[in-house]
Amino acid sequence: MGFFKFYKEEVEVIKDRDPAIKKDIEAILYPSFWAIYNYRKAHKLYLKGKVFRARRISQRTARKTGIEIHPAAQIGKGLFIDHGHGVVIGETAIIGENVTLYQGVTLGGTGKEKGKRHPTIGNNVMIGAGAKVLGSFTIGDNSKVAAGSVVLEEVPPNCTVVGVPGIVVKQDNVPVQHNDLDQVHIPHPVQNELKRLNDEIEKLKNK
Repeated sequence: MGFFKFYKEEVEVIKDRDPAIKKDIEAILYPSFWAIYNYRKAHKLYLKGKVFRARRISQRTARKTGIEIHPAAQIGKGLFIDHGHGVVIGETAIIGENVTLYQGVTLGGTGKEKGKRHPTIGNNVMIGAGAKVLGSFTIGDNSKVAAGSVVLEEVPPNCTVVGVPGIVVKQDNVPVQHNDLDQVHIPHPVQNELKRLNDEIEKLKNK
C-alpha cells in the first residue's frame, strides 16, 4: 500500500474514533499512524523472508513511537491505537478489522512455547488502557475488555470483560451473574503471600 492511500484510509479511521482530531493533516502527528504504517512495510518484508530488515523497522518504530508490533503479527484493516505508548503486539497475534487498542495494552504470550502463543482478536473489539491479553485464545467479535483487565481465557463474541483475572460481566448486553464471586471479601494476593510465608516460618521454628 502506498503512503497516500494509507494516509486517506488512516485519516478516516482516526476521525471515526477520536473526536480530538480537527484537521486531516493532524493524523500524521498520531504515534499510531506511523506505527501502523511502518508495521505494514515491515510485514511485507517479513513475508518475503527479509526478517532482519523487518525487525529493524519494527524496533526503530518502537523506539520512536512507544508502540511495539512484531512484523509477523497479522493485522486487519482499521486498527486504531489511541495514545499508544506501551502497546505491545506479539509475533503470533492476529487482529481482525476495526479494532481499537488504548495505551499500555499487551497482546502477549504466557510462556516460551513455539507456535501460536498470542491471542486472536476478532472484529470490532475494543481493549482498554493497560489491559493484558495473554495466551493463544480468541477474543470474540464486538467484545470489550475494560482498562486494567488481565484476560487469560477465551471470550465469546459480544461480551464485556472486567477484572484480574478477567471475567465476562455482560454478554449480548445482558449482565452475567457470578454467584461464586465475592465482591466484599476479595482475596488480597500480597496479604495471602505474607500469611503463607509466616506459616512456613512458624513450621520451621517448631521443627
